[in-house]
Amino acid sequence: MQPSDLVVSKAGDVVVIRYVGPKGAPGMPEMLQVTGALSGAGLSESVGLITDGRFSGATHGMVVGHIAPEAASGGPIALIHDGDIITIDVATRKIDVQADLAPRAVQWKAPELKYKTGVFAKYVQTVSSAALGAVTGSYS
Repeated sequence: MQPSDLVVSKAGDVVVIRYVGPKGAPGMPEMLQVTGALSGAGLSESVGLITDGRFSGATHGMVVGHIAPEAASGGPIALIHDGDIITIDVATRKIDVQADLAPRAVQWKAPELKYKTGVFAKYVQTVSSAALGAVTGSYS
């Protein structure tokens, strides 16, 4: 998805950007371009955004980042389809998808790795979840 794709969004939509978590990107690209596009389209207060990527301090609006487990690890964000009804409940810190995700999980296949050799391949094989700090080693 490119930021220009967001102009097709309308109030009440939830935009899902996945496969940009620690393993998926690899790394966690900053979503400021996307939130800027939403803001520029006048949608920052009426369109939600969930991602396994990250946000900076300049981000505003209804955004949820660092979703873990990430899509590249088979997390629930990988199972969302266009048209699914998504509810973001800030008070309970919960995201609900009105869909039966179990059959989708059985059929889900990990995307092909972007890097098969080199430092990025090693990173993808060793990086932890964003929930654990996206680190590549254990630290005491």
